[in-house]
Amino acid sequence: MAKGKDVRVTVFLECTNCAVRNGANKESMNIGISRYITQKNRHNTPSRLELRKFCPFCYKHTIHGEIKK
Repeated sequence: MAKGKDVRVTVFLECTNCAVRNGANKESMNIGISRYITQKNRHNTPSRLELRKFCPFCYKHTIHGEIKK
């Protein structure tokens, strides 16, 4: 079987609020970025995945978007 054409792929979800804050403010390294690892079905969800997850750095539920590995 071909390993490259798997239907279920592993994706990384990153907090959009933390990514915006860290991109604009490079000198404060104490702020982290919340990331989650999950799987998605490539045939059912061809577009990028976005889920509301809890961010421990923002202390609230925010939108976590799919990023490249």
